[in-house]
Parts: sequence; C-alpha cells; structure tokens
Amino acid sequence: MPARVTAQSDLDAFMQKVLAKRDDNWKKLQQYVLDESEQIQLTGPSRAPIWGERRDYTWFIRDGFFVRSPVSVNGGAVSEADRRKAEDEYLRDAKRREATGQSPQDADAPKDVDAIVRQARQPQFISSAYFLRFRFEQGKYALVGHETVDGRDTLRVEYYPDRLFNRQQRWTGRNPSEKERARAAEMERLLNKTSLVTVWIEPKANQIIKYTFNNVAFDFLPASWLFHVNDVRATMTMGQPFPEIWLPKGVDVAVAMTIAVGQFNLDYGLQYHDYRRADVSSNIRIPEVR
Repeated sequence: MPARVTAQSDLDAFMQKVLAKRDDNWKKLQQYVLDESEQIQLTGPSRAPIWGERRDYTWFIRDGFFVRSPVSVNGGAVSEADRRKAEDEYLRDAKRREATGQSPQDADAPKDVDAIVRQARQPQFISSAYFLRFRFEQGKYALVGHETVDGRDTLRVEYYPDRLFNRQQRWTGRNPSEKERARAAEMERLLNKTSLVTVWIEPKANQIIKYTFNNVAFDFLPASWLFHVNDVRATMTMGQPFPEIWLPKGVDVAVAMTIAVGQFNLDYGLQYHDYRRADVSSNIRIPEVR
C-alpha cells in the first residue's frame, strides 16, 4: 500500500484488497470449530443490575452442519439430557433453514424486550460473523488516520452506507404487500442514513483488526414518545488463533435507551476461543449470508 492515501480512488483500490482478505477469512472460518462464551446483562438507572446470565457452548459438526452444544449456564453444568435436546433442536432448525433457503439474519425484527433477549440467546458464530460478509459500497469511505489497536499500527477508515440495510432482499418465500414494502423501504432509508461503520485495518496485511457499527440517531423509530434509543453499538474484534490465520475473537453489543424512569442498558458479549480444525470427511453446509 502507498505510504499515503491521497484520493478516493486510492482508498477504493485499497479497500478492494482489504475486502478480498476479508472474504478469505470467511472461507477459513468454515474450516474450524470452537468454544463460545456468551454473556448478557440488563441494567437500570445508575447501572443498577436487573438481570444477567452467562452461558458456555462448544461447536461440533453433525450430519454436515455446525451444531451448537450448551456446556454450562451461570457456572452450572448442563445435564446430558438437556444438552442432547438442545443439539437436536439446533440441528433441526439448521436443516429447516437450509430447506427453506432462509439465512440466519432473516428472522423478523424483535418487537419487545423479551423478543430481543430471545434473539440474543440464539446466536450462531457463523451469523455473528456477518461482520465479515456485509457489503461495502465503493466511494463511501473516508480515511480518518492512524490509530493503535492491540499494539498494532492501523488505519482507521469510516464507511457511510447507502445500502447496509436491505430488507427487500430477505423476503425469501414471501410476497409482502405494497404497504409492507413501502414501510420497510422507508425504515431502511432512515437506518442507512443514521449508520456509521468504522474499521481498523493493518495495512501491510490488508487485514481488518476491528469493526464497529454505530447507529447515531433513532428519533424516527415508532413509539419514540415512549422511549428514546440513545445509542446502539456493535463491535467485532479479530484475532490470530494460529499464525497468519485471522478469525473472529469476540462480538460486543451495547444498547442504551431512556424511558420515563431513567436509562436502561443492555450489554451482550460473545467470546470465541479454542479454535480447532474441523475433522470431517463430508461437506459442511454453511448458511449463506446475504
């Protein structure tokens, strides 16, 4: 890479190399299984704890699908019967998604706090790696400067999307009404308008070290008279579990909202560790992220 990026065309060319490396990381991710730790915490005014939970999982391959197996909940081991039941349900859902052509991101948007929690408790390390797959649009970048991340000198690049959200492409097997399409299109336009994606890139390796997604304004959301979303931030960090192999290290999501009694915060985190090569002889079915 040139010592200085002086024009938008230079930055676009650089980002093409970066995204090629990102796609290579996605392919490598499909070769490994891992262990996962999940934490979720809801706090109220003055950050007083309301509810929290920690769960640990391990991933393995069964019938050609990645399967998520629960290991412990809040430090207590999951029984063999419950573990088998969860594995069977997960495998059944994975097969159903493949049969219907549904991606993990095609679920309906949560409509209340309970729905948010239910969705948060059903992550998949492949779909969490959506950060590795979402589309960048040429000409929508801005080079901010140099920053140090995890001891590495990186370039900070900001991305201002026009088409980051596109619900229209996710109606697999559905025929929504014109009113529904118009409502979704307007919501997408407003979400794109208020979104910012920041990436930190190690320039010598063309490697993204960290992604952060921010929505900076939510005044257009329904029921804004009842609550105000102050901030939503999602971050993925990449690590090197093996030399020259970059894979997701963790995902952190923070949501802050204010209602009449004060501010509430939902903090959700995933940590991926103990990567190991998947030892299988059959093809592995990976859900396609669109």
